[in-house]
Amino acid sequence: MVDAKQIRFIIGMIGNVISFGLFLSPAKTFYRIIKKKSVEEFQYVPYITTVMNCMLWVFYGLPVVHKDSILVSTINGIGLVIEAIYLIIYFAYCGHKKNARRNILGFLVLEVIAVLAIVLITLFAIKNEFLKQTFVGVICDLFNIAMYAAPSLAIFKVVNTKSVEYMPFLLSFIGCINAIIWTSYALIYKIDYYVLASNGVGTFLGASQLIVYMMYRKSTPKDKTVKPSEVEISGAERV
Repeated sequence: MVDAKQIRFIIGMIGNVISFGLFLSPAKTFYRIIKKKSVEEFQYVPYITTVMNCMLWVFYGLPVVHKDSILVSTINGIGLVIEAIYLIIYFAYCGHKKNARRNILGFLVLEVIAVLAIVLITLFAIKNEFLKQTFVGVICDLFNIAMYAAPSLAIFKVVNTKSVEYMPFLLSFIGCINAIIWTSYALIYKIDYYVLASNGVGTFLGASQLIVYMMYRKSTPKDKTVKPSEVEISGAERV
């Protein structure tokens, strides 16, 4: 008979697969960059922030912070590698953008310093296990909620233009499913309040995007075309 812990593991594996798909979602963008040898108008900010998010969740899922959450660390470790590859490609082809390379390196240095500070504070300044989880979990949630909220900004444009051309359905749909899976993961066996908090919010935001999409999809002009830069998405992990 399958117990709650095994069910949680299975759901976590499903979440890993879906999250892996989200990480790979910008691959087409970077194929275009390599092919054209230019980043055009694509921005590096989504990938910089995702690197920070991944580093934080990798640490959160380790036994030194939270036991029984290793699947959170594994998928974010994979995501960290993928995002690093995206940034390397961007760095190689962003020569025409003023100060882009300097800014990328500067942000990465600041992120590494910030994560190291969080790790050191957690390991050496905080002795209580619950306080460790709270300290790291709250910081992770802040980043995760921000990443879930980013695609929801398109809702205002959809309502104003009565067109869903700036809200890719697939991104909203997969993001919502991802949030639901990780919310379920957080609720089973041992409740993980920090994975639950950000993914609960993500489920609400994702559902809101889908509702708005269904409301305005029929009113969208058929002859409109969307530039890739207008629908660029990040491989942000939502765990």
